Amino acid sequence: MNRLQSIAHQLMRERGLLPDFSPEALREVQAIAGAPAVDDQAARAVLGARDLRDRLWVSIDNDTSRDLDQLSVAEPLPGDAIKVLVAIADVQATVARGSAIDAHAANNTTSVYTAAAIFPMLPERLSTDLTSLGPGEDRLAVVVELWVDRDGAVTQSEVYRAAVRNRAKLAYPSVGAWLEGSAPPPAPLAEVPGLDAQLRLQDRAAVAMRERRDQNGALDLQTAQAEAVFEGDELRDLRPDLPNRAKQLIEDLMVAANGATARFLAGRGYPSLRRVLRSPERWERIVALAAGLGEKLPAMPDGKALGRALSKWRRADPGRFPELSLSVVKLLGRGEYVLELPGQAPEGHFGLAVTDYTHSTAPNRRFPDLVTQRLLVSAIAGGAAGGAHPPYTEDELRSLAAHCTAQEVNAAKVERQVSKAAAALLLAPRIGQRFDAIVTGASQKGTWVRIEHPLTEGKVVRGFEGLDVGDRIRVELVHTDVDRGFIDFVRAPAR
Repeated sequence: MNRLQSIAHQLMRERGLLPDFSPEALREVQAIAGAPAVDDQAARAVLGARDLRDRLWVSIDNDTSRDLDQLSVAEPLPGDAIKVLVAIADVQATVARGSAIDAHAANNTTSVYTAAAIFPMLPERLSTDLTSLGPGEDRLAVVVELWVDRDGAVTQSEVYRAAVRNRAKLAYPSVGAWLEGSAPPPAPLAEVPGLDAQLRLQDRAAVAMRERRDQNGALDLQTAQAEAVFEGDELRDLRPDLPNRAKQLIEDLMVAANGATARFLAGRGYPSLRRVLRSPERWERIVALAAGLGEKLPAMPDGKALGRALSKWRRADPGRFPELSLSVVKLLGRGEYVLELPGQAPEGHFGLAVTDYTHSTAPNRRFPDLVTQRLLVSAIAGGAAGGAHPPYTEDELRSLAAHCTAQEVNAAKVERQVSKAAAALLLAPRIGQRFDAIVTGASQKGTWVRIEHPLTEGKVVRGFEGLDVGDRIRVELVHTDVDRGFIDFVRAPAR
């Protein structure tokens, strides 16, 4: 195990996360014969006539991803409407509640993606094989069906179980470049007849839904995540992993599917784990930041006004927009999971400008999605046969909401700390060099800045007086500590 991996393991344990699966969980994995059958009598009883394996389902994910949670397909409807189907891996059919595998997932609540290693929520034999919607594999899925009109409104939706087959495993970079018109179509589009038109149709629906959410005040932010670049086992760089049109397509479909899922559970009288982002914690600083850029925002939080300002800033200075987005994200605060009971008014998600929202589309990677899937399957069965009851009590869901929120924070801290350790390793030979930076955090605990090459954050240990989130300054690197992930700067004179 290399130095960064050792650091990651230690940080996981310190934050109450399990870096390794228990012997019991590994024995359970070995005992699983294979993926659930889609053609046997039991499957037919569950699915009925819902065999959708003949559709042109595709997955779009990162180049190296094998834990494929979603597929999508679309078909035209009269009046320029589009029917979009999102298939979600039926993980609950394999991962039994109360099993050792489930206990590990319930503890960590998420896969942890560090610069040193990935710590999957589920054992890889499941998440990258038996519960993954891999190409050419017949799989059970929970399908969310969305009817999208020409104006991007979801006019009706349905949730059911079905058999599906992935026709092509596609990747964000190549699909995004093709959709943006800067590259030829990726090879699978030529190999599967009709797939190019299929993706264009999905993109059209996604763009319409995104434009509608933008009109309602959704915040179109562009933040760069650090991606580790290795040559063999040697870390060479931390580069920004920027969004593209393919990522936007999938994000828009998932937002719509998560909304439909939340409404489905509410319609069946089921409780749910909602994902909420309340009004910004530091709206007054967002107002001040906007004023410095020549835009006046209202004194009270207003998503539509902020959304219009963000669109204006993106057009005016696209090169610096990711930095501005980062500042706004920091000032908005964190999302969280909450229990919503039947009949209760939803709290909504400020950043997405949606009222109904849950997490349901990544059950291989997030435990709230697996919990939601168990609720969905129960609600579907209740609709067909009657008499079904939620598999979790209200107290259990309330406790899970708090635990999942806390562990999400812990996982993010581990990811950030390992990224800092990796950056400290890269920056160690560069003591005394100066960098352009943006302030990403300012409180009594300290002031932090982000630099771009390598993409990382560090603490300003001298000259931080009067700085606040969004300020752009010049800093000098004075100290690094790989084991503790410390990167220390002092404020330097402007150029």
